[in-house]
Amino acid sequence: MLKNWLGLSALVIALDQLSKFLIINSFYYGENLVLLKVFSLTLIHNPGAAFSFLSDAGGMQRWLFSALAVIASISIIWLLRKHSSKLLFALALSLILGGALGNLIDRVIYGYVVDFLLFHWDEHYFPAFNLADSAITCGAFLLIMESFLEKKHEHTAR
Repeated sequence: MLKNWLGLSALVIALDQLSKFLIINSFYYGENLVLLKVFSLTLIHNPGAAFSFLSDAGGMQRWLFSALAVIASISIIWLLRKHSSKLLFALALSLILGGALGNLIDRVIYGYVVDFLLFHWDEHYFPAFNLADSAITCGAFLLIMESFLEKKHEHTAR
């Protein structure tokens, strides 16, 4: 069962890296292609974390966030080995693992994460993100959902 979850993580990594490859080879830095009134493709480099946190930290953030991704990935693989039969929990962890490793690849190769999905409303912009970030967000949402379902199940069992 563990192989299936790691396979899902590998698929997330592959799709993330393919989408970044296509954007890098089709856009110049900062180029903006409006696809919908509220959505654009824009090539951005993010040396920080979510919402560009620590993006101006002088380069140490590359190694800090890389180390955190490695530690988180090892922890997630350990949890997947232990709980691979818990469907929702393992699905969530697999998505998070794939996203973390997808962004880790960027940090190691480029020194920053490639972002390109940009939502906006008039002059208000949500920070750009990528497929790895989306997988991490979906995985985190599923983990929260799973914890509520687990608590409800525990409460009902009493």
